[in-house]
Amino acid sequence: MRHALRKSPFHKFLIRCNDLNESAFGEWVFYPGMLFNDPFKWWEDGGVRSRLHEGLDLCFYRDKSGQNHALNEKTDIPVMYDGKIIHISDDFLGKSLYVSHGIYDDTGNKLHTIYSHTSPYHDIDIGKTLRKGDTIATIADIRKSRAKILPHLHLSVAWLPESFPYEKLSWEIMADCKAIVFCNPLEFIDCKYLVLSNSKNF
Repeated sequence: MRHALRKSPFHKFLIRCNDLNESAFGEWVFYPGMLFNDPFKWWEDGGVRSRLHEGLDLCFYRDKSGQNHALNEKTDIPVMYDGKIIHISDDFLGKSLYVSHGIYDDTGNKLHTIYSHTSPYHDIDIGKTLRKGDTIATIADIRKSRAKILPHLHLSVAWLPESFPYEKLSWEIMADCKAIVFCNPLEFIDCKYLVLSNSKNF
């Protein structure tokens, strides 16, 4: 069954579940390397990624007074739409949570959102049903990691064939699978954002 797709108020979910001041939230802030299909890194000394960025890195936001803030390892992560956890895998900073939604494109492919670099809650497991805005994890605590990068949420949006074997999902397989179509997450999120052209020294 085809469902009408509306943009997700993802930032409002995030504000609510983290007890932030909604009236003070201005916009997300992105630096070169954080956006979908970016070829470069935004951490360490930059450089070229091994493949184009498959999603969006959420780390910084600006309040309405112009002050910058950053997410951290205590930040709770909500899901964008109603759905179900269909897979959990390791990534280089934490865990990736794959959520399937009852939303289809014109060819019958199903919408999935992927929340990476996380620490899942203890009660989060494959098969768990979720409502939009439900929280599933916190951002992974990477303070003991060798990676010179700030805690952040990597968010991906992808269309997968309904017959795709979920147990085989991994970043290595998805990078080479032409049946999986990644999309720009900003096209699915109803929020304001600012893209800065200058690089940032983290």
